[in-house]
Amino acid sequence: MPDSALPPRILHKTVSALSAQVTPLIVGAVILLTIAVFLPSAQTGLAFFAAGLTLVFMAGLIFSGELRSVASSEKEVNRVAAMLDRDISPCFIAGKEGAIIYQNPIAQNRYALELGSSFSRLFNGLLANPASVVFRLQNKASVLGSAREDIVTRQGTVQLTVMCVAKNAFSWRVDEMREPANMPKPIDARPYPVVIASENGAIQQMNTSFSKQFGQGISSLDQLFSKSQLTDGEQICSVSRSNPGRFLIQRTLINTEQSEICLFPLDAQSTSNEDNMPESGDIPVPLLKIGTDGSVISATPLAKSLLAHTLENGTPISDVLEGLGRSFVDWLVETARGVSRNQTEFLKAKRSDKEVYVQVTLNRQKSGNPNEIVAVLNDATELKSLEAQFVQSQKMHAIGQLAGGVAHDFNNLLTAISGHCDLLLLRHDQGDTDYGDLIQIHQNANRAAALVSQLLAFSRKQNLCLEPVDLVETLSDLSHLLNRLVGEKTQLTLANDPDLPAICADKRQLEQVVMNLVVNARDAMPNGGEIRVNAQACTLREPLKRDQAFVPAGDYVVVRVTDEGIGIPPDRLPKIFEPFFTTKRQGEGTGLGLSTAYGIVKQSGGFIFVNSEPSQGTEFTLYFPAIEAELERTDSPTNLAVNEQSTKSQGVVLLVEDEAPVRAFASRALRMNGVTVLEAEDAESALKILEDETLKIDLFVTDVIMPGMDGPTWVKKAKLRRPDVKTVFVSGYAEEDFSDNQKSIKDSVFLPKPFSLGELTQVVQQQLS
Repeated sequence: MPDSALPPRILHKTVSALSAQVTPLIVGAVILLTIAVFLPSAQTGLAFFAAGLTLVFMAGLIFSGELRSVASSEKEVNRVAAMLDRDISPCFIAGKEGAIIYQNPIAQNRYALELGSSFSRLFNGLLANPASVVFRLQNKASVLGSAREDIVTRQGTVQLTVMCVAKNAFSWRVDEMREPANMPKPIDARPYPVVIASENGAIQQMNTSFSKQFGQGISSLDQLFSKSQLTDGEQICSVSRSNPGRFLIQRTLINTEQSEICLFPLDAQSTSNEDNMPESGDIPVPLLKIGTDGSVISATPLAKSLLAHTLENGTPISDVLEGLGRSFVDWLVETARGVSRNQTEFLKAKRSDKEVYVQVTLNRQKSGNPNEIVAVLNDATELKSLEAQFVQSQKMHAIGQLAGGVAHDFNNLLTAISGHCDLLLLRHDQGDTDYGDLIQIHQNANRAAALVSQLLAFSRKQNLCLEPVDLVETLSDLSHLLNRLVGEKTQLTLANDPDLPAICADKRQLEQVVMNLVVNARDAMPNGGEIRVNAQACTLREPLKRDQAFVPAGDYVVVRVTDEGIGIPPDRLPKIFEPFFTTKRQGEGTGLGLSTAYGIVKQSGGFIFVNSEPSQGTEFTLYFPAIEAELERTDSPTNLAVNEQSTKSQGVVLLVEDEAPVRAFASRALRMNGVTVLEAEDAESALKILEDETLKIDLFVTDVIMPGMDGPTWVKKAKLRRPDVKTVFVSGYAEEDFSDNQKSIKDSVFLPKPFSLGELTQVVQQQLS
């Protein structure tokens, strides 16, 4: 901000508002104090005097508190303004009422708005009601913290982003988006009336043709038609006295809140003839005239272009469209009779060049030939694509939630099984007849734990130990194992930049990702070939948008795994990261390899993409953010050596675990190690035990996820009175916010389930020492 402070008028307005709040309190205090002076009773006067002082004290608190809030807001606004100074897009900071407090140099040069003017003035002449758009986004940001929306204006699309940066202050960023080549022209360039309307029929934008025909005073569709919700393909009469007539409606959804409505005038001559439809070349809309026998009678040029078909007279509609699920003739006959329940369907065009979905709306003739139907077509390919992406994301989220829930319960079972197995192994040596059976139980429990780990990796709830990783060293150490995996017929080539920056990842899980990709590459080349693993530094000057992913600009380490195999068919390419999806024969793969790799990469903050062509090979590309400074390594049981014969330690441990079998095993294991154990089945019971201040506790061992209060919450409460007690958290999977909670708790480490007897005792000994 130029003067590095809120403008004086803002401060003056704030102080004036404060004065209005505290004035009644001051007036009331003066009245009470005056009454106290003139009252004859000293006791009553003292009461009035005390009440008056109380009001004065309250007014002072309110005034000082609000002034501190204003000072804090001013500091926050100045901090945000300093960052926006360097932004390459026009940015503003405005008050709650919309007055501009700050604008960065880009905004000053491009728009030249004065400080104090309304931010909505930026869109005057571009939107029908810019103040309502700004108000709606600002309210959304007040609730959610931020909001973003693509606003369609008369000059194109603008992406508007708003964030609540301080009390009653909002930052606005304006990004002008280029229109793709296949997008329709701005509505102002169209020769027929066009409006952008909201769900309730409020007109948000109109083109020049509309304003000339109906006037600029029209603010709602209700002023033109008897209803605000207009149906695509409908012929409707205007109720406007200044411009009566009939219009053909084309309604296209822009988003969930807006739609574009085109009005094509139908003069009296054209509406009274038997065609009841203008000549095909006169309307720039994809229209079909179809007989009730299913044959196309006529079509506009845009309809032929959309369907990529000549649509000669007599062409069966079933030859160009599919996906209705029943007879086209029955649908057309029902529409002609007026008994069809659904006159709009989403169908697929029978095109060989690309996949195109069409929204088809039928409209029966009110005059003329009753056996002819008018069909209005809209390109719904993008809408169906977004719908498919949404359904896919919902499905993946549901599978992730299921995997996380199953893994949590299953890890508790595996902890109890492997733990009690370890206890039995302590009492049996290799000469015992039961020793082999116990080893089998132990090994199969470990295999089950590995499967659960794959499920958690996909759902991004795996317990990762993030640390600085040198990829050159990691790939070099892994090369010997990879060479054994690929076999003799396949050649493995590693090519790395010598000076790669470090990345933040779990080294063991990163190795698992590379191994999965190399094994898949090997299986894709049954006759042998070359697999190339390349790692290099990369700097993205501009954000990368690919496959619905957004990779921010910055420094990255890029890993590419390329093969010369059979490739992946285009129809299977979008599904390869789904769990349990595999192109291998039954029994040759679980379908979890790529989904596991995807989850690990995303949980590490990276991105993974795939390029593949049948018979040409496949290339997986991984982007990991590069780090400059060394990260602080957190204590993790994966970095601790397991020593089951270590010396016994002494101390008092409070064990909090809601699963009785896990609690029983952990309690026995710790007592065998010389530790005194106090048990609690939930957080509330643990806090009740800690009410005895004479009880000395050396260590908390607690589950993270429990019914009622979770582990981090009760530990924070307990450490208010016992700040020196260390903590061991255990859990079957990692919640998104757990790592932040753990960092805020001093002297805490994390032990993932399932854990062995040796891992548990080692971690406890480390903390007690």
